[in-house]
Amino acid sequence: MKISMTQKGTSLYLALEGRLDTNTAPELETVIKDSVDGVEELTIDMQSLDYLSSAGLRVLLGTQKTMNKQGSMRVTHVNDTIMEIFEVTGFVDILTIEKE
Repeated sequence: MKISMTQKGTSLYLALEGRLDTNTAPELETVIKDSVDGVEELTIDMQSLDYLSSAGLRVLLGTQKTMNKQGSMRVTHVNDTIMEIFEVTGFVDILTIEKE
């Protein structure tokens, strides 16, 4: 998985590319933990994300809990496959999701 990061002031933008699974979720978790101090607005762009596993969902849930304490988080450019995963798991009620 490739993670592209852009920070402007208190806003952080992460673009994910590839697969967010058991192998890559720890990398994303580390990037987020190392980057969210002082961040009030986090955007995770999933336009180029092909696959999302339960390990990836766990990272997103933990990140949402962190951001609830210090600001907001939104997930953007969610394709139909990933959206179906969010719907089946109930994450549509937890995350702020903006489809394509």
